[in-house]
Amino acid sequence: MQEALQDLFEFRVQQFVGNQRNSRDIFSKAEKKLESLIKRSAEIVKVKASGKILETKNDDEFENVKYLTHYQYLIKQKGNLYMEEEAEERVAKFYKGALIMDEEVNPPMMESDPLSISTDIEAEYEERKSYSYNRLKAVQYAERWWNTYNPAFKKFENNCTNYISQCLHAGEAPMRGQPNRGLGWWYAHSNWSYSWAVAHSLKNYLGSSKSGLRAKEVSGPEQLHLGDVICYDFEGDGRFNHNTIVTGKDAFGMPLVNANTYNSRMRYWAYEDSSAYTPNIKYRFFTIVDG
Repeated sequence: MQEALQDLFEFRVQQFVGNQRNSRDIFSKAEKKLESLIKRSAEIVKVKASGKILETKNDDEFENVKYLTHYQYLIKQKGNLYMEEEAEERVAKFYKGALIMDEEVNPPMMESDPLSISTDIEAEYEERKSYSYNRLKAVQYAERWWNTYNPAFKKFENNCTNYISQCLHAGEAPMRGQPNRGLGWWYAHSNWSYSWAVAHSLKNYLGSSKSGLRAKEVSGPEQLHLGDVICYDFEGDGRFNHNTIVTGKDAFGMPLVNANTYNSRMRYWAYEDSSAYTPNIKYRFFTIVDG
């Protein structure tokens, strides 16, 4: 089984960088990423894949293996090089030691808190707290915790918004609204606002907050700066289910982002290479403003 997984990793590496591919054995993840890179006049010049087995289950002559993969892509664009990384949980099935199935374990797109509750900013009255958003600290935090979890905060099954909120907090954005979970943006011990942990609620908060942490919606990703936030509605149904933070720019000045749940760093903002991507995807772009 270990040998079969190692062979699988070696095969995948060749799918990302090899010039010849057998259509019968195409790795869809590699195809999506390569298609996305071509659109950006970029290419992968080197890739490394490693894995860690999380659990195994035996059922007669079948063996199910859940494992974590870590990809590192050295990307070249207009003579510039940068490293993109991502982690992915997968499950493989073996029959008498032979691999018969391997697929990504897709995390849930909906958080446990109700999306119908939004942040009623206009109904609040709180003294405004001035602040200067420290973009460097926000990005440093995003880089430190993109593929692991800060034990000072609760870890959610869908952790993307919790992670983004932690990055904003590390950038010295002020909390407010405690203890009402439907108001403001805050985290305290074992409690938090919906906007702290729910993607749709954070999108609502950033789009309407008049005090404390504030943001301005802009029309395109090229207007964003390091430490800014992109919100994603993958299905285009009006409910936003993912958030990322800008941690870099590519050779054309377009955002590269970090995220949790789909743990990744320096990933191209559009997510066209993601298994969650659909042609109906909608985005919202928020630049954080000083208070």
